[in-house]
Amino acid sequence: MVPPDGDAYLRVQVLAGAAPRTHLDLHVESVPEAAALAVGCGASVVSDDGELVILRSPAGVVFCLVPWHGEARRPVPGGSVVDQLCVDVPVAAFEVEIRFWRALTGWERRPSDLPEFEHLERGAGMPLKLLVQRVGSPVAGLHVDLACVDVDAEVARHVALGAAVVRRVPGQWTTLRDPVGREYCVTARLPSPLPGSPSPKSVGGA
Repeated sequence: MVPPDGDAYLRVQVLAGAAPRTHLDLHVESVPEAAALAVGCGASVVSDDGELVILRSPAGVVFCLVPWHGEARRPVPGGSVVDQLCVDVPVAAFEVEIRFWRALTGWERRPSDLPEFEHLERGAGMPLKLLVQRVGSPVAGLHVDLACVDVDAEVARHVALGAAVVRRVPGQWTTLRDPVGREYCVTARLPSPLPGSPSPKSVGGA
């Protein structure tokens, strides 16, 4: 999925025989070194072909390590943008899981104004933030969050494209389900400007 400006960072993958899901690829300079770090932080290896390592986090989130090819230009945000990946973690596993992602990425923890969330501050130029969420489900996973300038208009656009509304949290976010069954959120956070640009007033807690 190629943005009009900047490097691509979203991909659609066909997984034969697997249920639709969201997963994170970490692009790294050395896949073996990053895999060793991940395992040392508490991950387990699912498969390893040298150029691609699939791992599972302590709470069970599947993610991949892949070679970095020099991508460095964060796309310019427009009226809406996929800018956040939310790690959904059962309450009992939350502290272990967020410590794992903090150690693996080197990103600092930052509390949210909503108690069920914590942020990991992304590095310079990174297109995606990580938000870690306490959930009641016993199964950990990932979902995509969009920031936008008008939640109602953006939700209506998604519904017209085939999504279904799951729940609304007025003034914060709307959860939708895409045509193949994955849930994601459209949030009232404004798209973050690039470094050096004026910072818009943020709304919404997540």
